[in-house]
Amino acid sequence: MNGSRARLPRRGALLLAGVLAAGTVVAGAGSGAAAADPCAGSGPLPRTCAQPGDLIDVRLGELHPTQAVLGFDQVFYKLGRYGSDRDEAAGDVNKRFDDWCEANGQEEAASAGPGARLDDPSSFSCTVPVGQETAETVAPMKTAVIGPGGKLYLTDGHHTLTSFLEGPDGSPRMHVRLRVTDNLSALSPAAFWQRMTAGKKVWLRDENNRPLGVEQLPDRLGITHFRDDPYRSLVYFTRNIGYEVPDSATEFLEFSWGAWLRGEHDTGAYDLTAPGPYLDLVKRASQSMAALAPDAVVDDGKTAAELGRIDEWNGGKKETGGEFAKLGRPLSDAKPGKLAQALDYKARVLPLPACTTTVTGPRNGPLVVTAGVTCLDRAAQRGPVVVRPGAGLVVTGSTVDGPLHADRAAAVHLCGSHVSGPVVVSRSSGPVRIGGPGCTANTVEGPVVLTGNAAH
Repeated sequence: MNGSRARLPRRGALLLAGVLAAGTVVAGAGSGAAAADPCAGSGPLPRTCAQPGDLIDVRLGELHPTQAVLGFDQVFYKLGRYGSDRDEAAGDVNKRFDDWCEANGQEEAASAGPGARLDDPSSFSCTVPVGQETAETVAPMKTAVIGPGGKLYLTDGHHTLTSFLEGPDGSPRMHVRLRVTDNLSALSPAAFWQRMTAGKKVWLRDENNRPLGVEQLPDRLGITHFRDDPYRSLVYFTRNIGYEVPDSATEFLEFSWGAWLRGEHDTGAYDLTAPGPYLDLVKRASQSMAALAPDAVVDDGKTAAELGRIDEWNGGKKETGGEFAKLGRPLSDAKPGKLAQALDYKARVLPLPACTTTVTGPRNGPLVVTAGVTCLDRAAQRGPVVVRPGAGLVVTGSTVDGPLHADRAAAVHLCGSHVSGPVVVSRSSGPVRIGGPGCTANTVEGPVVLTGNAAH
C-alpha cells in the first residue's frame, strides 16, 4: 500500500466515479493549445494524458496487477463482512460502502439505504462529495501507473479491489477512482518494466518468496488469478499490534514484512483454519516484529522503523485489551474480530482436489480426461473438454474454446475462466464448484446445466 500524502491534481478536475466514461481524465485548461495535441483543450482526454496526482475513473476489469500473490485470508475477512448483515443490525452501513468511499477519495459512507449497491454509486452517499476532496481524503486512494498503450497497472489496492470484485455486488464492470502516480505510456514494454522494477512498483516474488518474471503476473483482478501467500495474510492481522502503516509507506510494505516473518515463523506448524492456533501465530509474529531494533534491516534494505515497527507490542496493552483483543473476538460477539470473520468465510470455500496432470499455456485439440485429476491452470484449451466417469477436472483462470461436458465425474471445479460453449455436468460423485465463495465468476457462452450431482 502507499500511505504517502498526495497533492490534489494540479490540472484541476476530478472524475465523477460511475458517471464519466472510464478511460478519460478531465483537465481544466488548455483550450488555446494546438488542436493536434491530444492533451490540449477541455473536455474528456485520452488516458495517456493523465499526470501524476490526477484521479481517474476506471472499471475493475481493466486493471492489470503488479503482484502475483494475495493474502487470501485478508480477502476472506472482507468478503465475510461484506456479505454479512451485522453492520446493518448494529445501525451502521455495511463496511463495503465505507471501503469504497475511502478508495474513491470520499472518506467514508454517509448513508446506504435498502437495496444500495456498490455498482450503483447513486444508491449510497459518502461524507465528502465529489469535488470537495482534500489532501487527507485523497491520500488513502489506491494507485496506478499508466503503461504503454494507456494500460492501467495497479500498484496499490489489490486486496481491496479484489474484494470489491468478488463481493455481493461486484463485477469487472464496477467503477472506482484511482490516483495516478506515474505516466509511463510513452515507454516501450521492456523499458516500462525496467522502470517499474527500478522504482519498486512491482512485486516479482511468488507465494514462496521465489523470483517471478513479469510474464507470470496475472492479467486481471479476481482471487482465482492470484496465488495465496499465508505470510501476507499474517502481516495483515498483525497491523497495529506489531507494526503500523507509516505516513511514508511505500508499495508492497506488507510483503517486505512477510518476507522477514517467513524466516522467523513457520505457518505450516499452525492450523490456519482454527481461531486458537491462528491467533497464537499472530501473537508470536507480532511480538517478534515489535521486538526488533528500529535500525534492524527487515527486507531489501528497509529497516523495521521504515516499515512501521510499533514501539510497544499491542500499543502497550495486555493481550486482553487493545487491537489484539479486538482481533480475537469470536464470531458470536456483537462485533466479531477480523480473524473470526475471515475463518467463517474460509470454511465455505471448497478445497481443490490434488492435480495429477497440470496443463498451462496453449493446448490444441480435444481434451478427454479419463482418470486422475487434470488441472487447467491459466491455460488456453483450444478444443472441447470431456470428463469421463471417476475422473476430475479443475479449470482456473483459463479459456476453453469449445463445450465442457462431464458425466459421473469425481469432481469438477470451474473458476475465473471463459468457456465458449455450454457447460454440462451430470451425476457427479464429488463436489461441483462453478462460482461461489473463493471462486472468481466465470464467463460461459452457452447454457450451464447441472443435473443429478452429489454436491454443487
